Amino acid sequence: MARCPHCGAPARPHSCEELFHAVLALDHARRPPWGPLHGVTVSCYLLQHSGQWPATERNRAWAVLTAYLDGGLDAAARITERARRANSHRNRDAALPALNPGASVPVAAAPPTSFDVTIADVARDGTFPAEGYADRVADWARATLTAWRALAPGPR
Repeated sequence: MARCPHCGAPARPHSCEELFHAVLALDHARRPPWGPLHGVTVSCYLLQHSGQWPATERNRAWAVLTAYLDGGLDAAARITERARRANSHRNRDAALPALNPGASVPVAAAPPTSFDVTIADVARDGTFPAEGYADRVADWARATLTAWRALAPGPR
């Protein structure tokens, strides 16, 4: 079976990129359960497909996921809102918001390429069913941070 080279998810019947676009469409409708978790889903996808993104984006995604798992959706929303405001066309020359201490992705020789939970697991049949969606996203966030932490040298 063909697998995503970034996260290890099955590449069929839907690629990770196809699933990501599908969940973004649900997120942008701003309806629960998808909309409120937009920053978390983007962060999970970004860290599981990290080779496509600059380190600053990976660090912001790390900050969102750690805030979400430590302090819940409100804590993650505060970070994503600060980042959204900083990314506004009115603030193009402004510095990005500072991250919390320890909010940087652990340094690893190479990013993980296998995760216990991927976007394919969250999508289930490709439709991202509402029932259990928030729990699947929380599992995805935990699996993402766990895989990165496992590759970092030093104490965990």
